[in-house]
Order: sequence, then structure tokens, then C-alpha cells
Amino acid sequence: MGKESASVEISEPLLEESEGIGAVEMERIPEWKDQITIRGLSVSALLGTLFCIITHKLNLTVGIIPSLNVAAGLLGFFFVKSWTSFLSKLGFSVQPFTRQENTVIQTCVVACYGLAFSGGFGSYMIAMDERTYKLIGADYPGNRAEDVKNPGLLWMIGFMFVVSFLGLFSLVPLRKVMVMDYKLTYPSGTATAMLINSFHTNTGAELAGNQVRCLGKYLGISLFWSCFKWFFSGIGDSCGFDNFPTLGLALYKSTFYFDFSPTYVGCGLICPHIVNCSVLLGAIISWGFLWPFISQHAGNWYPADLESNDFRGLYGYKVFIAISLILGDGIYNLIKIIAITVKEICNKSTKQNNLPVTAEILDDESSKLLMEQSRKDEIFLKDRIPSWFAAAGYVGLAAISTATIPVIFPPLKWYLVLSSYILAPALAFCNSYGTGLTDWNLASTYGKIGLFIFASLVGTDGGVVAGLAACGVMMSIVSTAADLMQDFKTGYLTLSSAKSMFVSQLVGTAMGCIIAPLTFWLFWTAFDIGSPDGPYKAPYAVIFREMAILGIEGFSELPNHCLAMCCGFFVAALIINLMRDVIPKRISQYIPIPMAMAVPFYIGAYFAIDMFVGTVILYVWERINRKDAEDYSGAVASGLICGDGIWTIPSAILSIFRINPPICMYFGPSS
Repeated sequence: MGKESASVEISEPLLEESEGIGAVEMERIPEWKDQITIRGLSVSALLGTLFCIITHKLNLTVGIIPSLNVAAGLLGFFFVKSWTSFLSKLGFSVQPFTRQENTVIQTCVVACYGLAFSGGFGSYMIAMDERTYKLIGADYPGNRAEDVKNPGLLWMIGFMFVVSFLGLFSLVPLRKVMVMDYKLTYPSGTATAMLINSFHTNTGAELAGNQVRCLGKYLGISLFWSCFKWFFSGIGDSCGFDNFPTLGLALYKSTFYFDFSPTYVGCGLICPHIVNCSVLLGAIISWGFLWPFISQHAGNWYPADLESNDFRGLYGYKVFIAISLILGDGIYNLIKIIAITVKEICNKSTKQNNLPVTAEILDDESSKLLMEQSRKDEIFLKDRIPSWFAAAGYVGLAAISTATIPVIFPPLKWYLVLSSYILAPALAFCNSYGTGLTDWNLASTYGKIGLFIFASLVGTDGGVVAGLAACGVMMSIVSTAADLMQDFKTGYLTLSSAKSMFVSQLVGTAMGCIIAPLTFWLFWTAFDIGSPDGPYKAPYAVIFREMAILGIEGFSELPNHCLAMCCGFFVAALIINLMRDVIPKRISQYIPIPMAMAVPFYIGAYFAIDMFVGTVILYVWERINRKDAEDYSGAVASGLICGDGIWTIPSAILSIFRINPPICMYFGPSS
């Protein structure tokens, strides 16, 4: 699922104000080659490794990946500034650290950790492995032992290299349309640009220092807390603060408890209030009412003696109702974006012909804003990336990929790979447009659509592996295309060259093709990934494999009334989205988001509680001091997420050496 959580809310007035207060001063802009430095690439590799680990941890637990663009910009500034200050004190002459170099680092890091998500290490990639096959059961219809491909470091790196670069070439010619003509907001990219601009202006120097200190403080607190929790977490999945029945033992059984996770509290601070409230509402509907109601019909609607992860029982309702909500939301937005795009293209020439010809007298402030706008446009268009180069790159990479992927995954024939590359640019455009409007990257939804289509085309003989591999191809293209366009927006607002953005994205992607599989391998060898009793359940591995089986087997194996409920929730997602678009903004802003509601249907309510705690903290903070909340909430959230992510490294090393926590803190009834 991942990366489908919205990030930082940015309104247009705030954007304009930030651009008007020193965001784009008339400093000398370095040439595009000078914006890419050795120290910048070194920091990018370090941060890329850290963020890959964080992404893997989230992927293998709940599957929600918050946007880490802001954290990448902030930590990039922190590391390079610390390094240059250290060298200056030693008497060395150092090259000035510019906002353009800061933006290149951020772009490189985002490209790198993005592959930890789109690489499917928590979803389609390990859905092919033997553990997931056994978890579903050899007797499950359509689950064949032949449809197994265990993770291997070399083939995963090879697969990453042949599929990850196509998305970068697919939309390069449309960067002007998306960023300058449509003026799409790309909230995370805009927030990152505002942060980087504030770091590199005299007016923002004090604030930047305070933000860095704030991030360091909460990173330390989060790291210490994660280390402290480890001592009480024992062996298995029922010990420690992660299983603290904060709301009582009765609600704990329905997964309603606060598990003291800095990562998810940080996610709650980053995500808009409506996202966090939607997640909590989804948890209440599913775990509070729907699952207890269905459980009462065990033995009637489905056999009562099934295992907890059998799709013919309650598990089937959980997974497919969640998928129905996600697909309903994704398909609605896909149709909506296509309709808007067609309408905009049709109206574009009319709008240009009917522009007023009256001369306008501008005051000094308006004249200054106009000059700044012109300068941004000029710098963004200065270092052109030729369309023929992008087209040739896409065709060449598609040819290599079409020849290579059938070698890695024999059931996915070359003509199926080729057809996916013909279809992918249109979906990549839709996903990038949607990300620009809402900040939601719906890559996994497009991947699921590809999974169903190709699994059904191949059929029972290899359809599971073919569908999962096709899902990976589709996800990689649409995800990297959206990330690139988001970074183009950041580069546009920080006066960075489009060419340096593109090159740094290529370098970051190459880093990610190596770092993402290597960091995943750390988890794979250190932990029992996919175990229902372990800390890394990899919930989406089972979901994706079951979806592929469903694609070839049909719906006949689902429990009673499951298909009807799925249809009902699918239609409900469409209606809720329609209401959000039709009803006036002052009311529609309180209507929940189906995509966010769907996540806890399968995962559980505990992380929804964590995220809601984060949103309550932010809400109270905004009421007490809105300026402080705006300035420091991103730094606090980044610190909490990064500190918890850093602890993953020593905890994995301890696990490799079979060093277990000394205490199991467990809670039970008093009588």
C-alpha cells in the first residue's frame, strides 16, 4: 500500500507568501554540474541507506509510508552544514553550501528510498516466496508450489536495474506542463522547497538552526525510547510496550491500544488531520463493529475451525473489503484525473485566445513577485532535457527490460512486458497529476490493477508469478514518475536546474537499486519475515499473493456474502469521493478519505491510535501557538521517525547474533 498517506498541507496563500519573503533572492545560481557534488552524493548515500531501512520497517509492519521529502531536505542540510563547519574550524577552505546542492541531495535521497517502496520488498516481491506460499497453505485452491521464487540478492538487484529507470524517462517532456502550466501544488515538494529556502536565506538562518536542534533533540529521544522498549520486548509478539493494553484488555483483543511507537506518532504529526481521523474512523468501523458482527456468524457464513490467515474465513473479509475500498478510491481518482486532463487540454487554446489585452499598472510588490516568477521560469527551462533523449531512453530501456524480465520471471512473456510499457506512461501521467493535486501516490493501486489483468491473461500455469512481476513493473514506473515530478516542483521553487534534478534522480535511482535490496537483505536474514508471531508480519505479502490467485481462480472460494460486501464498500468509496468533490469545500473537508479508512481494515487499530495521538498533539499545538507548530512540527515528526528507524540497525545486528531482549513484559487479567 505504502506511500499513499498524504503529507504536509500547503495552501496557495502560504505558498505565495513564502515566495515573497526572501525565498528566491537574486543570488548567483551555480551551473547545473556544480549543483551535484561529491560531498552531496556521499550524504545522499548515507541518508538513502537510513531512509531505506525506515521504509522497509514500515513496509513490513503496517505498509503506510509517510512522505520523507522534508526529512531528507532537513537532514541533508544538517549533515553538510555540520561537515563544512567542522572543516572551516580546522582551517580548510570549503565550497559554499547552496540551496541547489541541498535540493539535489534531497532529490537523490527520495529517488533512493523510493525504490524500497516501489521495489515491493514488503508486498509483491516476497509474495512469491516459499514462506508466503506455506502461510496460505498448500491445500488452498490455486496456491501452487511451482509458483514460488525466493528472494535472492543478485536477481533482486538485477530486476531493480531493468525496471526502475523507465518511469524517469516517461514524463520528462511534460515537466513544463505539470509544474508551470497546470501549476500543480505537489504539497510535499512545495513544503520541502520552503524548508530549503528558509535554510539558505539570512532571514531564515536562526529558524533553520532551531529546526535542526529540534530534529536532533527528538531523534535522540526517539532513539533512546526505542532502545528502552527493546529490553522489555522478550521473544515473540506478545511482550513489551508494543503490546501495552492502554485502553483495557477487552479493547486490546480488538487491537485498540496505544503501542508507544515514535514512528506512527511522527506519521500523525506529518499527515493532515483528515487523514489521521479517516484512519481512526476506518479502525472503529472495521475492528469496532464489522469484524465482531461477522465473527458471530462463524460456522454459518464460513467454517469456524479455520486458521486466522485463511481467506475462506474472517481473513478473507478483512483483505478483500480493504482492497475494495482502495480500488474504489483509486479508480475514481483515475477517472477524475483523466477527465480533468482532457478538459484542460481542450480548453487550453480557448483560454490563450481569450486572454485580456489590457495593460496593467503594477505596484512595487507585484513587480517584484512577477520578476521572481519570471526568474524561476527562466532557470527551470534553461537546461533543457531534449524530448528525443527522453523518448530514446524510454524505448531503449523498455527493449532491454522486455528481453530481460522473462529471463528472471519465465511466466511473464516478452509481449506482456511490452504491452505493460505501452500502457504505463498514461498511468504514470495520471498518478503524477494526482500526486500534484492531493499528495497521494497511488502507485500500489495501479500495480494491483496490473496484477489482476496479467494474472488472468496468463492463467493457472504461472499466472501468480506473472501477475506479481507485472505488478512490480507497473508500480516502479508510476511511482518513480510521480517522485520525479514532485522533485521538479521542489527544484522549480529553489531555483535548481531541471537537468541537475534529472541527473541526481538517475544517480539516486542507481543507488537505490543496490541499497534497497541490501538493506532488505539485512531484515530478511535477521528476522523471520512474514511470521504471524514475529515483529515483521509483512501483511501485504499474503494479500498480494492472494490477489494473484484470485485473478486466476475467480471469486468462488470467498466466504458467504464477502463479494456482496466488497461491492458495497467499492460503491461506498466512489460515493464518498463524489461527495468530497460535489459538496462545498467548507463541508467536504470533514468527509473522510476512503483510501486512508481502508488501511486499518486489515492491519488493526493500534497504529490508528498512534497516528491519532500525533494529530491531537498537533491540533493542541496549533491552538496554543500556530507559528511554532508550523515551524517545528515537521522537525519533531522527522526526528521521531528517524530515531526509531536508526534503532532498527542495532536491533537487527543484535538479532543476527541471537541476542534476545532480557525481559518479557506481559499483561493479563488480575483474576
